[in-house]
Amino acid sequence: MDLFNYSRRESSVVNIGATPLGGDNPIRVQSMTNTSTLDTEACVAQTERIVAAGGEYVRLTAQGTREAENLRNINAALRADGCMVPLVADIHFNPNVADVAARYVEKVRINPGNYVDAARTFKHIEYTDEEYAQELQKIRDRFVPFLNICKEHHTAIRIGVNHGSLSDRIMSRYGDTPEGMVESCMEFLRICVEEHFTDVVISIKASNTVVMVRTVRLLADTMEREGMHFPLHLGVTEAGDGEDGRIKSAVGIGALLADGLGDTIRVSLSEAPEAEIPVARKLADYIAQRAGHPYIPGPQDTSFDFLHPVRRETCAVRNIGGDHVPVVLSARLDGCLDFDPQFTPDYVYVGRQLPANRPQGPQYIVDADLWQGQADCWPAFKADQLFFVSGCTALLKFLFVTYMGLNDEVLACLKYHPEVVLIAQSNHPNRLGEQRALALQLVQEGLKNPVVFFQHYAENNLEDFQLKAATDMGALLIDGLTDGIFLFNQGELPAPAIDSTAFNILQASRTRISKTEYISCPGCGRTLYDLQSTIARIKAATSHLKGLKIGIMGCIVNGPGEMADADYGYVGAARGKVSLYKKKECIERNIPEEEAVEKLIELIKNSGEYGNSIE
Repeated sequence: MDLFNYSRRESSVVNIGATPLGGDNPIRVQSMTNTSTLDTEACVAQTERIVAAGGEYVRLTAQGTREAENLRNINAALRADGCMVPLVADIHFNPNVADVAARYVEKVRINPGNYVDAARTFKHIEYTDEEYAQELQKIRDRFVPFLNICKEHHTAIRIGVNHGSLSDRIMSRYGDTPEGMVESCMEFLRICVEEHFTDVVISIKASNTVVMVRTVRLLADTMEREGMHFPLHLGVTEAGDGEDGRIKSAVGIGALLADGLGDTIRVSLSEAPEAEIPVARKLADYIAQRAGHPYIPGPQDTSFDFLHPVRRETCAVRNIGGDHVPVVLSARLDGCLDFDPQFTPDYVYVGRQLPANRPQGPQYIVDADLWQGQADCWPAFKADQLFFVSGCTALLKFLFVTYMGLNDEVLACLKYHPEVVLIAQSNHPNRLGEQRALALQLVQEGLKNPVVFFQHYAENNLEDFQLKAATDMGALLIDGLTDGIFLFNQGELPAPAIDSTAFNILQASRTRISKTEYISCPGCGRTLYDLQSTIARIKAATSHLKGLKIGIMGCIVNGPGEMADADYGYVGAARGKVSLYKKKECIERNIPEEEAVEKLIELIKNSGEYGNSIE
């Protein structure tokens, strides 16, 4: 694929009701109800709210045959109201339920991890090649009759792989890897191809954005090599709520959309389902603006592996590059030096005004012609000042540069001055392409100068700023090209909000941890307790902690699996009952909901991690 020039991946068209997906159709947006599928009136009302917000597909869970049968009533009531949105049934653990649902909805989502395989137990079981083949035959024997029902009723399917619910069979042979997730999907896709069933959509999700992006890239490559062009559904599972959920979703979904991958998206927020739609629409529309952009002549001979990226090797300059976490740069050109103690930038660019009374903590950057050797201050050069770099005695120097400005003179300067850190700028409609090209040009030239990516905006709405910045930085971070992030906004947003966005983007990409991470599901008809109020209570009690990951799951479907990356888990076990986990181990089961948050805090305290507070 072209790493530098945006175009959408070519995909086949899937017919889902009257709203086709893939091909030349626009990127579709969707959500999922969190009402009981047995409550027809509530499901109809919530579906209509999702549609009014701009949702193009609506998914409903069907835990059992009763719920699947009631999809007929929900569908009929919506059509009677004149609402023609395609409905999608979400099925786990019971293929018989999928057979029923396929008769009443326009698409059925099945999970390869639990469609035929038993629920995940985290036990390693050895399979001989013959035993493994027998398990695959079991899948085929059960899956083909379902496909025949879908053919008869013109029902599309989604093969929806979740990182948290890979089967023990897949885990035993492939481990907890992107390759395992892809193979879990391909087993079912190959059967679809053999049976000439083409109305198939694929999703392959994780709460870890790095795993999610790398796995979707690998899936697209694997399908291409096997001659498949099925459309892709994108999403970050258990993204959370508020700005955390939006930034995390934008990092993962945005990184893929920016490379042309994705035909439909769902932003999984722990909020009302209709709140997801405007966020998804903004992401899709922001990327669509890149279509037909001016050509970027990126370097063609690099060692960069798009499918298995590793961090670009750089020389450390002070705390930038090398093995250091990416730094945060911030601009304070108005002289105001107010900082949030939790999100204080590492370096502050003050341009031509270095305040005499400046807070300790961050280092400062001034224009090179004003630098006078101050202990907490470093010079920033522009491309027309290269002649003065050699005469400057600073042990750290910054150089503002664009990809098209990376000429022979600049390259020669960098070879002689490894202490120069590049601040990469771009005014191109596809800034990812130009900035990726700059970093990979340095690789081709054998240069190890660190790179800080400068992203500028003119936003007055904080959500818009956060979504765009996270989208622009997602691929650069996951590609391992980023030694620092410098966000600049000319709109009416407070500087501390700009700083916190930078730190939250780094956290969402798992490159720098600055606070507690919450892996919380969006809720659905399977949710067994009041999710939103519980999340608020847990955050209130734990937000002072740094570096912990806490999973908050409405039910067991993806609970232990998706939380395998979390330190602690809070999982719905039965109506009004909660089980607590430490890593993948269940510590206490069926705690009354009203006691569970306090029990979680007690568990963290007893483990000695409640004092791990943010300085």
